[in-house]
Amino acid sequence: MRLGLHYWNYSTPADPAAIAPTLIETATIAEEAGVASFTVMDHYFQMEAMAPAEEPMLEAYTTLGFVAARTSRMTLGVLVTGVMYRYPGLLAKIVTTLDVLSGGRARLGIGASWYEREQHGLGVPVVPVAERFERLEETLRICRQMWSDDNGPFEGRHYRLAETLNSPQPLRRPHPPIMIGGSGEKKTLLLVARYADACNLFGSSPAEVAHKLDVLRGHCAAEGRDYDAIDKTVLVMRPPLADVDGFLAEVAGYAALGVTEVQVTPDRHPVEFTRRVAEEVLPKLTTIG
Repeated sequence: MRLGLHYWNYSTPADPAAIAPTLIETATIAEEAGVASFTVMDHYFQMEAMAPAEEPMLEAYTTLGFVAARTSRMTLGVLVTGVMYRYPGLLAKIVTTLDVLSGGRARLGIGASWYEREQHGLGVPVVPVAERFERLEETLRICRQMWSDDNGPFEGRHYRLAETLNSPQPLRRPHPPIMIGGSGEKKTLLLVARYADACNLFGSSPAEVAHKLDVLRGHCAAEGRDYDAIDKTVLVMRPPLADVDGFLAEVAGYAALGVTEVQVTPDRHPVEFTRRVAEEVLPKLTTIG
């Protein structure tokens, strides 16, 4: 079982001047301990369900570029990129840039954007849910085309590209892994079956994840896709340090379902959290699965 660290909070410590050194210290500890992936959110306001919107938030891909310069092994990605926040051709270039400059460590995590307060606040178009999913599918097709030998045009309902030139190509071949985040059974998991190398599910419980994976298996059968070729990852809601044995038992339940990576989120100072996870959780986690 691989472990991912999902860095979502820039409010601890409170001094904005401490954000950069804290971020790098956390990433360094994580990589030295053997954490497999480092992810950040694609938000511009903090999520109101977690903390006040006014709390600090950094742009995701700039942050990952900063982390890339100070690390050398961890996979780097956004959990997950909001489809409405960047034109698809530019997103493919952004992820390519991260991949090239990180030595082939980028992963495209993507999903249907949802946080309307920040979209209204910053002038991002707010469109109906159905259209967001149409744009998500076109974005996936555009990224895959730009990461191929096809430099020709793309004609979609929402996006039209005269040429899909992308030079240099990513170092990771055939392209950076595409991970679709979300648990929607009719649309999200169908897009996973059609386009993704990995899925990311909310880890509310092994029973719920088992149900979602059964739905994905059905979509794969309908699409003629090899279910086993899709990497299954889970963002675990359970705080790992509150009850280490309970957390490990839950992760073992996910592993039995074929999950190969779980992500955890700091619930205290990120340096303290990462150091303790490295000491108390990670050595046992690597024996699961």
